[in-house]
Amino acid sequence: MTAAPASPALPTTRTAGCPFDPPGEYASLRETAPTSTVRCPAGMDAHLVTRYADVRAVLADRTMSSRGASSVHVNPNADLDFEVSPGSIIQLDGAAHARLRKKVIAEFTVRRVEALRGYVRQLVDSHLDAMLAQGSPADLVQHFALPIPSLVICELLGVPYADRSHFQQQSTTLVSTDATREEGEQAYDALSGYLAELFVAKQRNPQDDLFSRLSSAEDALTMEELVVLGLSLLVAGHETTANMIALSTLVLLEHPEQRAGVLAAPERAVEELLRYLSVVQFGVLRYATADVRVGSRAVRAGEWVVAALNSANRDESVFPRADELDFGRESPRTHVAFGFGAHQCVGQQLARVELQEALTGLVRRVPDLRLAVPREQLAYKHNTLVYGVRELPVAWG
Repeated sequence: MTAAPASPALPTTRTAGCPFDPPGEYASLRETAPTSTVRCPAGMDAHLVTRYADVRAVLADRTMSSRGASSVHVNPNADLDFEVSPGSIIQLDGAAHARLRKKVIAEFTVRRVEALRGYVRQLVDSHLDAMLAQGSPADLVQHFALPIPSLVICELLGVPYADRSHFQQQSTTLVSTDATREEGEQAYDALSGYLAELFVAKQRNPQDDLFSRLSSAEDALTMEELVVLGLSLLVAGHETTANMIALSTLVLLEHPEQRAGVLAAPERAVEELLRYLSVVQFGVLRYATADVRVGSRAVRAGEWVVAALNSANRDESVFPRADELDFGRESPRTHVAFGFGAHQCVGQQLARVELQEALTGLVRRVPDLRLAVPREQLAYKHNTLVYGVRELPVAWG
């Protein structure tokens, strides 16, 4: 008997010279095979969903479990039979997920986040002051893009900022697709141990922060739930935003004619940048718990589905001239950069404020900002769950 042909590999490689675009295969897939079967680096086949409408339908479908939402499909060392940890807000479903989300959602409402805008603006100005005082050139990642969201999430959660090097190091390992299983487990254990000690300290001496409120609530979570939930909030709270700030800055350096649009309408500009860049670069994974249809394809219970966010955000049927950056685009907030449905990113309003303040502050204060090296010398995060630039050397004056 002739063996069935192997499924094509999940597209993960960007076209050389096009650092802002998703893999080129997505355009043809949206046209000819919007839901196709691919082989994932983790060793299993999955249905790859590439059109905007189908991606939203998958993410809104409550029969599609989020148990694999940590993107295990792109980790060659993944354990596909893993047990979801209590407290995992991104992987639990149904009532268990709703219980966790209810405990934190009040911290991330529009009203609560807007109250933080002045603090974020102050951070932006102080970091620009320090960078300008140090002199040109400087690495924008280390001096600006990374510390601002790290400081904000530390302030919100109640994590000592002095410990940032420790949790950033572990976070980098956790989002890497190159880390071995042992390295991932060591990073997870190190960060979990750190957070367990922090939560014990919060229980003894509560402060005005989210971790203290979670620790002292009448219907308090178990220590395991607190640690896993805290880990998710801490890692997600700075990784995505830091990479978005740096990569958005690079886009503006490549498109200087667009900088005025950032100052004129920062909200609209940020939404378009979120759509255009879609830094969660390998999509989100779902597990079918019942037979469903995705577009014209039947998906059986027990099969995996990858919702390609970056492909959906380049769907021409929804976003005309989708491969162009257009700050005048109508309804830019319809993108799925933050996901969709019950698991849509809980911290999206905070990310928006941080991006708006960081980019407007940078454009206003350093109008002559430019790359300090040829663009060809930049190194990108092709092997991490969140796409970005590793360093961004800039100059001015």
